[in-house]
Amino acid sequence: MKKCYAIALIGLLILQSAFKAPGQLPDPQYANYVVIGAFEFKKNAIKFTNQASKDFTVKYEVNPSRNLYYVYILKTNDKKQAIEEALRLQSNSPYSDTWVYSGPLGAEAIATSSGKDINPVTRKNIETIPVADTPANQPLVSLVAPRSEAGEEVVVNSNQSEVRESTPPQETMSNENQSSSAIVSDDKARSFFFKLYRADNNESINGDVDVIDAERIKKLGTYAGNTDVRVASPGNASGNVSLICEVFGYRKTQKDMNFNNPEGEGIGIENNAVVVPFDLVRLQKGDIAVMYNVYFFKDAGVMRPESRWEVNSLLDMLNENPKYKIKIHGHTNGNASGKIISKSEKSDNFFSLNDTKEGFGSAKKLSQERAEVIRDYLLANGIDAKRMHVKAWGGKKPVVDKLHTQAQNNVRVEIEILEN
Repeated sequence: MKKCYAIALIGLLILQSAFKAPGQLPDPQYANYVVIGAFEFKKNAIKFTNQASKDFTVKYEVNPSRNLYYVYILKTNDKKQAIEEALRLQSNSPYSDTWVYSGPLGAEAIATSSGKDINPVTRKNIETIPVADTPANQPLVSLVAPRSEAGEEVVVNSNQSEVRESTPPQETMSNENQSSSAIVSDDKARSFFFKLYRADNNESINGDVDVIDAERIKKLGTYAGNTDVRVASPGNASGNVSLICEVFGYRKTQKDMNFNNPEGEGIGIENNAVVVPFDLVRLQKGDIAVMYNVYFFKDAGVMRPESRWEVNSLLDMLNENPKYKIKIHGHTNGNASGKIISKSEKSDNFFSLNDTKEGFGSAKKLSQERAEVIRDYLLANGIDAKRMHVKAWGGKKPVVDKLHTQAQNNVRVEIEILEN
């Protein structure tokens, strides 16, 4: 009898779970977001949103459960519609890493929310999100892993001269996050407004300014242009600082001034902020610019998604002036051979490891493929092949020793202006 009662009770519980009583709260029905990027730093999410807004209506919201800012182009209650849009973007847009997030974001969300990130292809949950930036307090990791003489990929930081690469691709760190204008508690801090604009037409330019302690030759921080920022006092005896603005596509500009008594051409005070103007001039014949914000997957001649910003800046520059002719220089750290992952010839995906092939080759070959993938992206976007040349150096032209703590600087792509 007891056994029959237990079976009946279990059946009743199953029925109760299947049919909710009148007035009982339904299961939460979350919105579905088509996400094109995730960022740990709000500043980077804003920058990515502004760039993507040229093609789509884009917004960003925080996901507290992952402590990341999600950049998305669609919010809908129709999960099928979201998945179809994500698949379309993966195939027909630069956003090949697009996925669907089903859950609350922003003010609707709490840190314990149980939203789900969904792979639109497999329809399965995504455990690890491809984050485009990492905390500034992480060890300095090469964005494009340098090659040692032994053919290993290496990570270089202040404590290790050479170790095997063990950090996954998404855990790389961009230059702009090595130092930032985070909250400044210094009571001697001042408000600044770094006005970045083109010298020829006064058009505002997105970019950052590095503040350098002129006495100790030490970087104090990196601050966004064209917005009010609080800059900490250098704390040196003289108060002298150097302000350096280096925006890709424009000549590097430096201004030297005294932090305590800011004076100089065009420098003034507006709304209690020190306004420092930077009239930026386009690159000219003979100039060579490093593409600091172009990153590659490990062992690959394939760009990471966050490289779009700077590559598109180069594209804009070439479209703006049809007389520009450039040479794209590829460099590595060391000359050892190793695995090379290449984009397939038929693929038009320049920012994903989807549809790639694996081979083996020299460091020079790797540097060649990295320079060529930038050229091919420009070709695919209408730039005449006659305006571009490629030069592969491998590790022949390092800027520091290959075992130096800053050896990651050897791994780079440079753009030389041949004609303008």
